[in-house]
Amino acid sequence: MSSLLKNCWRLSQNLSITTPKCYPKFLPFMRTSTTETEKTELQPTMRKIRTDVEAIKDMGLYISACLPKYVQKVQINAGDELEILVCPQGIIPTLNFLKCHHNTQFTSLSDLTAVDVPSRKYRFEVVYNLLSLTFNSRIRVKTYTDELTPIQSAESVYNAANWYEREVWDMYGILFLGNSDLRRILTDYGFEGHPLRKDFPLSGFVEVRYDDEYKRVVCEPLELTQEFRKFELSTPWEQFPNFRPAEPEKSKEEDSSRDKK
Repeated sequence: MSSLLKNCWRLSQNLSITTPKCYPKFLPFMRTSTTETEKTELQPTMRKIRTDVEAIKDMGLYISACLPKYVQKVQINAGDELEILVCPQGIIPTLNFLKCHHNTQFTSLSDLTAVDVPSRKYRFEVVYNLLSLTFNSRIRVKTYTDELTPIQSAESVYNAANWYEREVWDMYGILFLGNSDLRRILTDYGFEGHPLRKDFPLSGFVEVRYDDEYKRVVCEPLELTQEFRKFELSTPWEQFPNFRPAEPEKSKEEDSSRDKK
């Protein structure tokens, strides 16, 4: 048996095995090697921007023509990303249309977030990122609001909007009318303020610490004691003597005049 295996091994060493370059005929769906374009690819992890944006423009014009009451603007951002800007009252009809219409079928809500621009009258911009698995395409829907005006919850259209809206409420303080469980999801109980607002201080309003007297975690107003602060006023170049400007040498006459005084 061992001699038979040795003969087979010697025979395999003498035979020249050639692998096909790409896509063999007997199994067209299997790949055995890379193509020439993939070998010369220098940045394979970077997203390629589509140059044929005519289909994206046609899709934006089609959605705008179907929803003229709610769509305020259609634009293409970052080269090939379609954005639909709608009024706050039209966010639910727009999402329903994009999900259920047979030409769109954006059935997946991949993300829901917000942007805070305090200089605007409506400082918050709510962003919905949708994905169509059928057409392998994405779309971004934007609307606006302020600190007090709530937005209709998208939970009735997308179940994933529940936790996304809780996160936006926790970080930005945007109210979503109709959300079944609008609670904080990232910060602790009793947390004050909304951390991702531009006017939120970096140190926060309260601090959480363990109290040895009460034997539990307590939440107290933030105190910044002056004695514990460390002020470093020197420039970074002071730490490198080679880059420090040389001091002029004092002359002997100046030293002698100072001694006489």
